Amino acid sequence: MSKTTSVRAPGAVLTPRQTITVMVGLMLGMFLASLDQTIVSTSIYTIANDLDGLSLQAWATTAYLITSTVSTPLYGKLSDIFGRRPLYLAAILIFLAGSLYAGSVHSMTELAIARGIQGMGAGGLLALALTIIGDIVALKDRAKFQGYFMSVFGISSVLGPVIGGAFAGSANILGFDGWRWVFFINLPIGLAALAVVFLYLHLPAKHVKQKIDYWGAAAITLAIVPLLLVAEQGRSWGWTSVSSLLCVGLGIVGIVAFIFVEKRAGDYALIPLRLFRNITFGLSSLLNFIIGIGMFGAIAMLPMYLQLVKGLTPTEAGLMMITFTVGILFGSITAGRTISASGTYRIFPIMGTAILTGAALVMGLSLRADTPLWVPGAIAVFFGLGLGFCMQPLTLAMQVSVPAKDMGVGTSSAAFFRSMGGAVGTAAFISMLFALAAEKVASGMKDAAQDAGFLKVLNDPAVAADPANAPLYAFFKNGAGNDSLNDTSWLHAANPTLIRPITEGFAQSIDTVMLTAAALTGVAFLISFALPKKKLTDPKLAKEPVAAH
Repeated sequence: MSKTTSVRAPGAVLTPRQTITVMVGLMLGMFLASLDQTIVSTSIYTIANDLDGLSLQAWATTAYLITSTVSTPLYGKLSDIFGRRPLYLAAILIFLAGSLYAGSVHSMTELAIARGIQGMGAGGLLALALTIIGDIVALKDRAKFQGYFMSVFGISSVLGPVIGGAFAGSANILGFDGWRWVFFINLPIGLAALAVVFLYLHLPAKHVKQKIDYWGAAAITLAIVPLLLVAEQGRSWGWTSVSSLLCVGLGIVGIVAFIFVEKRAGDYALIPLRLFRNITFGLSSLLNFIIGIGMFGAIAMLPMYLQLVKGLTPTEAGLMMITFTVGILFGSITAGRTISASGTYRIFPIMGTAILTGAALVMGLSLRADTPLWVPGAIAVFFGLGLGFCMQPLTLAMQVSVPAKDMGVGTSSAAFFRSMGGAVGTAAFISMLFALAAEKVASGMKDAAQDAGFLKVLNDPAVAADPANAPLYAFFKNGAGNDSLNDTSWLHAANPTLIRPITEGFAQSIDTVMLTAAALTGVAFLISFALPKKKLTDPKLAKEPVAAH
C-alpha cells in the first residue's frame, strides 16, 4: 500500500475531542448490532402469535445470524480497499432500513427478510467499530478504548432480553403494537450514530487498486449459510435428516472451496491465508472460535436454568443476568487499561480462560432444582469477568499481528471466528440439553413413581381437576420424549410436587452441558499458553511518525 493510502497516526486525523465524539457514535452502532442479537429472543413468541406464524419464528433469528456472520469478513476486506467511513455509514443505513421494515411487517416471512437486512448492516457495525478505533487511536490508548467497546457489547447482549420482554409485554406504545418497538427503538439511536460518524469521522481518502475476491465471498457464503442453518434448525429437522445432512455436506464443500480459492487469490483474498502463518493471528483465531463455543453456549444455559428450573420469566432471567455485565465491565476495562499501560496482553487470555473454565465447572457441579438464586447470579459475574479478559485482548492481538493494510481483515476475523463459535456452541449445547433432559426426566419420573408422597399427590382428585395441571397430566401420559419438552410454558403453573422430576431432570442436564463447556474452555486455557511472550506494538507507528496529540 502506498504512502498516500496508508492509515495515518492518530493525531494526524482527529483531535482528542473528536476522537471521543466518534467513539460515542461507534459505541451506539455496536450497541444496536449486539442488542439485536438477543432482543428478539423474549419477544418472538408474541410477535409470531400476532403475525400468525408461530412455526416460522426460528427463521427471524436464523436470518439475522446468517447475514451478520457472512457479511462480517466482507466488510473487513472491503474497508481495507475503500476505507472505513463509507463502509460504516453504509452499514448503519442498511441496518436502519432493516429495522424500519422489521417494525412494519405483516407476516413472519416479511420479518425474516427484514431481519436478514438488519443482519447485513449489523455485520459492518460489529466488524468496523474496533477497526476504526485501531485507525484513529494509538496502541497505548487503543486497548483502553476497546475495553469500553467490549463492555458495551456485553451490556447490550444481556439487556436485549429485558428490553424485548418489556416491549412485547406492552399492548400499545404511541399507536403501534408494543413488539414493533423492538425494532423501532433502533431508529433514533441509529440516526444519532449516523450523524456523529458522518460529521466527525474524517479519515484520509482511500482507494487501493485491488481486485475484489468475489469467488472467496461466494465460497464463504456456501460454507457458512448451510452450517448455520443446520446449527439453528438441526434439532427440529433431526440431525440425521436429509435436510441436515445436505447442509453439512454443502458446508464442507464450501470450506474446501474457500481454502482453495483463498490460496489462489493470494494478497487480494477475503481472508489472506498468509495471515495464519503469524502465530499470534492463528492462535487468537482458534481461541476466539473455541471461546465462542464454550462461552456463548454456556451463557445460553444460565437463562435456560433460571427459566426452566427456577421458574423465572424471560424478563426476570434477563435482569438476573445483569450480574454478568458487572463481570464483563470489570474484565474489559481492567484488561484494556493494563494493556495500555504495559503492552502486555498474554496473561489476560490465560486468566480469562482459567476463570471461564472454573465458572463452568462450578456451575456444572452446583446447580440443582433447589439451589438459591444468588449462586447462578455469582457464577454469571465470573463468566463475564472471564469473557472480558479474553475478548478484547485477543481482538487487539489480531489487529497488531497483521500489516496496517490488513487492519480491517484482522479485526473482522476476530468477530467472525467468535460469532461462528457462538453459533455452533449455542446450537450444540441446546440440542444436547434437550436430548439429555428427555432421558433424565424419564428416569426421574420412573423413580418418582416409587415414592408414596408423589403418588398421593398424583392421585389426588383435587390436583387432577385443577386446569393448571392438565398439561402436566398430558405430559405424564405421553412420556418425556424430546418433542414433548419443546413447550414447557405450563411447567411452573402446575403442582410443585409433581413437576419436581422434570425440573430436577433439566437441572442435571444443564450440569452435564456445563461440564462439557468447562472441558472446551479448559482446552482454550492450555492453548493460550502458546501465545507469544511479547508486548504488543503498533505496526503503523513503525511507518509513520505520531503527530502531536
